[in-house]
Amino acid sequence: MNKDTEDMCRVGPGTVMGNFMRQYWMPAVMSSELEADSAPMRLMLLGEKLIAFRDSQGRVGVMDHRCPHRCASLFLGRNEENGLRCIYHGWKFDVEGNCIDMPSVPDDQNFKDKVKAKVYKTREANGLIWVYMGDRKEPPPLPLIEPAIAPDAEVTVSMVLRDCNFVQSLEGDIDTSHFGFLHAGNLDPDNVPEGHPLDHTAKERAPRYNVRDAGWGTSYGAYRDAGKGKTYWRFANFMLPFWTQTPQGEFDKNVHARAWVPLDDTHTMMVFISWRSDMPNLRQLPLKDGTFLGGSLKPAEYQPISTEWLGRWRLKANESNDWTIDRQAQKDNTIYSGIENIHLQDQAVTESMGGITDHDFEHLSPADQMIARSRRRLLKAARAFAENGTVPPGVDDPEVFLGARSGYFLADQEVEWLDAYNEQINRARRAPNAIAALEAKRADAEKATPAQAFAPAK
Repeated sequence: MNKDTEDMCRVGPGTVMGNFMRQYWMPAVMSSELEADSAPMRLMLLGEKLIAFRDSQGRVGVMDHRCPHRCASLFLGRNEENGLRCIYHGWKFDVEGNCIDMPSVPDDQNFKDKVKAKVYKTREANGLIWVYMGDRKEPPPLPLIEPAIAPDAEVTVSMVLRDCNFVQSLEGDIDTSHFGFLHAGNLDPDNVPEGHPLDHTAKERAPRYNVRDAGWGTSYGAYRDAGKGKTYWRFANFMLPFWTQTPQGEFDKNVHARAWVPLDDTHTMMVFISWRSDMPNLRQLPLKDGTFLGGSLKPAEYQPISTEWLGRWRLKANESNDWTIDRQAQKDNTIYSGIENIHLQDQAVTESMGGITDHDFEHLSPADQMIARSRRRLLKAARAFAENGTVPPGVDDPEVFLGARSGYFLADQEVEWLDAYNEQINRARRAPNAIAALEAKRADAEKATPAQAFAPAK
């Protein structure tokens, strides 16, 4: 494994990327997964074995699974009366890690005030429990990821475990040229109605790209000639340290983000957050002959949740059953990949690369500019923190993420790509809380530098 891969993909304590990741808040658990005084849950994050529980008052604790007494697992503990009690000797800890009872030690020898479990700070918002694993006494603010700050009742959250490193997991979201093959390789352009979301993808499967660094990470604009003096644009973003926004939706309505949270070096939890949208999906948009895109109809199926360290949100289709690939469907071209379900198609190809991709074996092409650029951006930021203590982008300036939006649109051919992007984002529909955050940002900017207040992307 080369040095770049080592620094980029290893996430345990003390590693370059692991220390970098610990500076950010991470969405780790759905609120619905924890009930007050219910059994504690095993939670793996950044290579650490943790326990998550909700106490009698509804507060959430996330701590090392080992009891500070003799290292018995607190997963076996009793969650009762505002604390988690180890079943070995009865020592009890609250959500802040304080030892609040030491019943196996005589009162005159009790030293509970000197014992503390290793805990991490948590926040709960929009159906998610966020965890901060850094060492700041006062953690940074939560990131202003737009769908994650929308009103609770208007947000949808889902999770899927992926059996590979977080880097290769997220790279599928910022690689637009694969859509015309993996997902839509069997699509006949003559069968696609004008204005259908797949219209331009079906006609031109080799888009050209503009790629740039951005305050939040990286961004690309993939473009195709749409005829009649128009260009068809698809914008997507990588947001540090592990967020993506895909172009699969109308730009002004496509308010979503995916977090690819590293559980360890070779397992990643995809957390999908979306704000309400009236956009129809591909299962609601027939082709000219009345059929739908092959492989887009069947939802993915989950295995039952288990108490294993990696027992949450696993798909039934996995490497052990070849991701349920249907060779006949592949052969007769009803499903190009032979795999039913678009997410599962991505899951199969990225997991098939192995736990950590052998980057020395790759041959990146001009269509992989966003991949290469994002790797460099991630490595540069992580190494700057490791070597100089440079605060990672977005940690102390969480509003930077509000400049990122993804989706597709048509623009006049003579309009420069970033001008087209800025025009779209300035008129895009925004979640209410995002509007308030943007207005506050503009006000602060106007006080500091009136001539450059909330300058457009460059």
